Amino acid sequence: MDRETARVEAFSDGVFGIAMTLLVLEFHVPQLEHGNPDVRRQLVWALLQLWPSAIAFLLTFGTVLIMWINHHGLFKHAHGADNRLLFANGFLLLIVTFVPFPTWVLAEYLDRAAANVAATFYCATFVLVSVSYNLLLWSVIVNRKHDDPRSGRIIQRVRRAYRWGFVAYAIAAVVSMFWPYVGVAICFSLWPIWGMLRYYEREMKT
Repeated sequence: MDRETARVEAFSDGVFGIAMTLLVLEFHVPQLEHGNPDVRRQLVWALLQLWPSAIAFLLTFGTVLIMWINHHGLFKHAHGADNRLLFANGFLLLIVTFVPFPTWVLAEYLDRAAANVAATFYCATFVLVSVSYNLLLWSVIVNRKHDDPRSGRIIQRVRRAYRWGFVAYAIAAVVSMFWPYVGVAICFSLWPIWGMLRYYEREMKT
């Protein structure tokens, strides 16, 4: 069983890695006339104009990184890999590969008239992210073969966090329709929670 879950996690790690690597492709090299005597100043200015792409890159990389950390933590409690877990994990990976797109849309339109549409699209994507993690957690719980009290407490803590996360993202999606910056801020405020969510007890370390 450990070998089965290890294969699933290794495949998932590859998808996460590819998704993070491909983010840099959104940067486009400025095209300038090389014969222009002022080309150096124009290149500097063109590079500075890439700041929205740089922000989107950092946001997306950080988001996918946190998703990977939580995916890794959740698989510490997986005791088997049946079809339920495989499909739930596949759905999560589908969302992982999609997350960069709404982030780029947000970076492009957050300071424009369509900011509420971009923000709602972004927040709604994380509603799906939350759904995918809750489904994966459910499949992990179903496959558990024994009930270790310490592990059970961890699962309950993670389950509460995931449920409240879904509520928070749903609220953010609704709020962003009217106040886009507030909705996006709610999503970003959850980063520390997901980054510090523990999937093990301190005494379980080896």
